[in-house]
Amino acid sequence: MTIFTPYRVCPLGAHVDHQLGIVTGFAIDRGVTLQFEATEDGSVELDSRNFPGHISFNIADEPERQYNWGDFAQGAALTLSRKFDLKYGIKGVLEGTLPIGGLSSSASVILTYLNALCQVNDIHITSQEMIKLAIWEERNYIGVNVGKLDQSCEVYCKKDKLLFLDTRDDSCENIPMNPNMPEFEIMIIFSGLERKLAGSAYNMRVDECKSAAYALKAFAGMEYGRYEDTYLRDVPYGIYSEYKDKLPANWELRARHFYDEKQRVKKGVEAWRNGDIRKFGKLMFESGRSSINLYQTGSDELKVLQDIMESTDGIYGGRFSGAGFNGCSMALVNPEKKEAIVSSVTEAYLKRFPNLKDKFSIHFCKTAEGVEL
Repeated sequence: MTIFTPYRVCPLGAHVDHQLGIVTGFAIDRGVTLQFEATEDGSVELDSRNFPGHISFNIADEPERQYNWGDFAQGAALTLSRKFDLKYGIKGVLEGTLPIGGLSSSASVILTYLNALCQVNDIHITSQEMIKLAIWEERNYIGVNVGKLDQSCEVYCKKDKLLFLDTRDDSCENIPMNPNMPEFEIMIIFSGLERKLAGSAYNMRVDECKSAAYALKAFAGMEYGRYEDTYLRDVPYGIYSEYKDKLPANWELRARHFYDEKQRVKKGVEAWRNGDIRKFGKLMFESGRSSINLYQTGSDELKVLQDIMESTDGIYGGRFSGAGFNGCSMALVNPEKKEAIVSSVTEAYLKRFPNLKDKFSIHFCKTAEGVEL
């Protein structure tokens, strides 16, 4: 049996899903493939074409973090066993088709393992249930306080359509391309440095956003309940405007990014409906700048890539692909100018970071269907 789970990119709606914001996304035609068969004794035996080592455990075992790529499989077994009786394990080989970093590879791998274990154990769940299970694993087993963006894109997205998702109520729309929209391709630029979220500043940024929301509610006399149940989406913009000067500087910057990004998503969805890819791309550039200046993420390498993308002819728009802690950037580009774009971006980037010559890479993708459950 074979399962393919796509990676995703988020053109607009950066860093807001964990605050129940509105987001956009594409699934892309690169991702994770698992070739597998069932094991009757509950054993899990896995190899990877991307990472060294062999993973071996039994679904009846008490899971113990190994802090390697096998944790995602162990986490999937634990996550499913909380609600379902697992009898069969899997034996297989996993392969990812792009460098790691900002394409939601962790979510893709988790969804793949969950899907495979469901198939061999004859477990049937809805798309929304699958998304919730994947989020639970990443938050509670892997240890990253993710939102819903990655998993939702990889399940809900449709080819040649823009996913518009409200992460508060899970309502979504796949918006077709306007017939007047110019052709585009998705460019993935791998900085040469892999990204790791667990243990990074990602969780700190989530806490800063929640702290801003909690404080704003308190200043305004709003009922604020538990800290873990507090989100910027719950705080009206007028409250933020009135009390933002009372916030610590970093909290105010995170909140400002949230409210600005909400407006960019709304404008971007309108531009997409109208077939205005240049306006859509301009908003992507603005989102990238806000990620640097307000959300304050971005390695030196990704900041340089942002500068390069904004000054390269044929790139409609671009930004970090993910949280910005190393990894990839993504852009929408004019296919007719691909060769010139590759030449220009490569030359400019390696002039700044010649030590990354053997790791830096550029890839072109198209939109794709979400994973089939």
